[in-house]
Formats: sequence, C-alpha cells, structure tokens
Amino acid sequence: MAAQSAAQDAKARRRLSSGTEVVLRRSARARRISLRVSRTDGAVTLTLPVRVSESEALAFAESKIDWITRAAAGAPQIRLVAPGAVLPVEGQGMVITPAAVRRVTAADGRLLVPQGRPVGTVVSVYLRHLAHQRLTVSAGRHAHALGRPFRAIALRDTRSRWGSCTSDGRLMFSWRLAMAPPEILDYVAAHEVAHLAHMDHSPRFWATVEQLLPGHARHRGWLRSHGGGLQAWVFRAAAPA
Repeated sequence: MAAQSAAQDAKARRRLSSGTEVVLRRSARARRISLRVSRTDGAVTLTLPVRVSESEALAFAESKIDWITRAAAGAPQIRLVAPGAVLPVEGQGMVITPAAVRRVTAADGRLLVPQGRPVGTVVSVYLRHLAHQRLTVSAGRHAHALGRPFRAIALRDTRSRWGSCTSDGRLMFSWRLAMAPPEILDYVAAHEVAHLAHMDHSPRFWATVEQLLPGHARHRGWLRSHGGGLQAWVFRAAAPA
C-alpha cells in the first residue's frame, strides 16, 4: 500500500488549441508520453513521466489532434438513466417507467421504478443486487468445477476492467455486467475464477477459461464490441421519477 501511495498519479485538466479537453496525468510509472481516448465517453487522457515537461506533453497531444478527433468520434453516445429510456437489463431492453411500486421491478419489458425517487440511484442499486446474485452463482459454479474456492466477491463501477482477482482469492466485478446478456456475465465470472489458478494471461490461463466455458472467445468479442455501450450509461442521483 505504501509503494502504491507513493506512486499515486497527479492529474490536471488542460485544453488543446482545438478546444478539446485533456486530462493531464503525471505518473511515476510512465516511461514515455502516451495518449488514451476512452471508448466509453471519448475522454482524452495524456500520461507523461515525472521528468517530462507539461509543454512537451501538450505539444505531443497537439501533433495527434487528428487521431484524437477520430477516436473520440467513435465513442458511444452518453445516455442518461431516466424515465422513458430503454436500458439493457440482462441483455434485454427495458423501458424505465415510474410506477406505484416500493422497489424497482422488471415486468413485461418495463423497468418499474418507485415514483418520487431518484431514478439513477434506485436503478443502480437494483443492478448491483442483480449482478451480485448472478455473479455469486456463476463464480461459485466455475470455482467448484476448477476446485479453487474464492474468498469474497466485491462489486464496483469500474471503467478499465470488468473484473479482477487478487492473489488471496478475492474477486471484483463491475456491477454493470447485470446489463449484459447472461452468457457475457458468466464469461467474466469464468475469466476471473480462472485467475485463481493462473495469475496471468498465459496460454495455460486461457486454456483454463476454455475448460470452464467452451467457446468463450465469442463472449470476449461481444464485450470488446459492446462493452463501451454499457459504460456509456450515466446514473445520476438528481431527477426523481
């Protein structure tokens, strides 16, 4: 933890001559200047080593402005979780509908939300519970098949990864997986459980994933193609139904 804190990144926001905002991230781990455009919302991050000047990094970004523009244009459009929106839940589009219900309920193609409650908040809580239920079952089944028990499951709203596994057997998943088709959630569960046996992405690791979930490659491809769309949904606490 101490080493991680010492290497903690410093961030600032700057604008390029085109008006594009970039997050300037100075990192003790970086060895060269790098640019990343989020596939989720088109946000631009410029990472630079500690000893590289800000002006040099910004000049590098200016030289890549055409690439930045093209990459940002390909990012999924941000969508707000609000009444009337069609939100994917376990791969099925559900119309968010305020109703006289005490808790969020899925019924007949609609996601009924309690009237007078912040829509984004109650829907995100619903998805967290759903993800926890589904992932507990999937991870438990795969762990039993592998003969490698896990210690705990945690859920977060992560942007850079759909799941992770620690060396002491703790699994972490994005609760947004509740929005994906069930087979995609099951693939991520199998992927992280496989890390209980192999803490890397070696051929042995992928062979273990295939053993747990034959044909997993198509699910991995789905996440690459459609995962950004799940990340593009914004859950705001403001507007009540």
